[in-house]
Parts: sequence; C-alpha cells; structure tokens
Amino acid sequence: MGFTIIEVLPMVDVKTAAQLPALRLKRNEDRRLNAGHLWIFSNEVDTQQTALNKFKPGDYARVLAHNDRAMGLAYVNPQSLICARLLSTWSIPDAAWLAARIRIALKLRERLYAKPFYRLIFGESDGLPGLIVDRYGAICVVQIGTAGMERLKSRFNTL
Repeated sequence: MGFTIIEVLPMVDVKTAAQLPALRLKRNEDRRLNAGHLWIFSNEVDTQQTALNKFKPGDYARVLAHNDRAMGLAYVNPQSLICARLLSTWSIPDAAWLAARIRIALKLRERLYAKPFYRLIFGESDGLPGLIVDRYGAICVVQIGTAGMERLKSRFNTL
C-alpha cells in the first residue's frame, strides 16, 4: 500500500523575508539558536526594540540577534512563553517548503519502518514546529499544536 503526498496550492500574499517585522533578541540570547534549538522564549526578546504585542499569533518575523545578525525566520505567538518558533533560515513557508519537509520525513520513516504505521512528522525535529502527523497505512491523523501552524494550515487547501 503506497502513500501519496497531496500537492498543495502555493501561498499568496506573503511578504518577502526582508519586509517582515524584526523580532530582536537580547544580548547573548542567541546562544541556544546557534546550538540548534528552535524555540525563542519571551524573556529572550528585547522588548525595548521589539514590542511582542505588535504581533498576532502566527505572524512571521525575522529573528535578529542583539547585534543585527540574522538568525532566521520564525512564527510568533506573543501570548505564549515560547513566543517564537524558528522555521527556516530565510525561505518563506510555501507549498514547496511544506511538501519538501514532508517528503524528507517520509523518506526517513520508510527507511526505518517496514510497515506504514509510524509517526510521520515529529514537529520541530522534522522542521515543522507545532505539527504532528501519525500514519496508519493510507490514513494520516494530523494534530496542530501552535497558532503559527494553525495559521499555516489555513493557507493550504488540502492540509
């Protein structure tokens, strides 16, 4: 029994990364991101330069270290302790981005499991923070756990 990834429609009306508002970190609060962590906690944000309340849950932002060094692109939830989750270095999430991340996860799981019964998407570890997908043969069960992923979902007709 095969598994088919449904192609999704491309997103429209998304700003380029350079046009996104900045989420500036306090001095030395980029250490965890440099080590590969994907979460940004609200107490790590320089709220003098970045007012968290200007963001709506799920908004995109450019993450900048205190010295203006670019850290990547994230979605923000100002109402959460984990106020941002890094998505990528600088590619705006679109249909190709989503499909590529799912394909990578699928190839890995198909190498590891003889039968198609497994967790296909493990959120952050598969580069899709806030998304869990469990596969039961030809059926997938999707769980969305963040405002940012919920907002992404609304941009795709088939997710």
